[in-house]
Amino acid sequence: MASVNLRTDLDLDSPTLVEGLPGVGLVGKIATDHIVETFDMDLVASVDCDSIPRVAVYDGDSRDVVPPVRIHADETRDLLALQSDVPVARSGTSDFADCLTTWFDSNDVTPLYLSGLPDEDHEMGDLPAVFGIGSAAGIDLLADHDIDTPPERGVVGGPTGALVNRAAERGLDAAALVVESDPQFPDPAAARRLIDAAIAPITGVDISTDDLVEHAEEIREQKEKLAQRMQQASEEESTQAKPMRMFQ
Repeated sequence: MASVNLRTDLDLDSPTLVEGLPGVGLVGKIATDHIVETFDMDLVASVDCDSIPRVAVYDGDSRDVVPPVRIHADETRDLLALQSDVPVARSGTSDFADCLTTWFDSNDVTPLYLSGLPDEDHEMGDLPAVFGIGSAAGIDLLADHDIDTPPERGVVGGPTGALVNRAAERGLDAAALVVESDPQFPDPAAARRLIDAAIAPITGVDISTDDLVEHAEEIREQKEKLAQRMQQASEEESTQAKPMRMFQ
């Protein structure tokens, strides 16, 4: 049974949540990690589920142990972030999505789900395309901020796809943002594009992304092992968008 375990009381007014589960290009994770670090967001909850590996996560220069999947908050900006250092096992994806969706609904949270679209033909210097899909008021959010509609029929897979599916089934406010990204390596440039073109405008929060450019190589090196793990993961574990023609 999955649960969200709060560590402190929260004082938020209809917050927006940015989701950073690992997937293709690690774009969602890189973007969410950057936002958490930029605003020094507080760890406020852990997500407990059988599909989450029982591992202890620690950081450099600290003895603190943190849960592998956790929620951070910035109360002054009405902002939440779902941060993960591990993939969610396919066996528990449904339970995981049900639990989080119920918690989001109970706390009037509007989630922004993030995914990469493998782009084999991307040219250096070209800005990655960003598009969005959503449910309920999430559709209006995308239209209000001129986020493009998808160029073709497709599917969002993995645990993020399950979360988008649950929101749509229940008629809840949610938006899913998809960015073209490197299918093999961590892609800080795509994560930056996701923040600049979609996350910052929708949340109304000024998010500097200079560090994502200045430290791009360092970020790639830090995330390389997780990126390799996600390439080896099944489609049910790895968050990514795919055109439907791949299934035909």
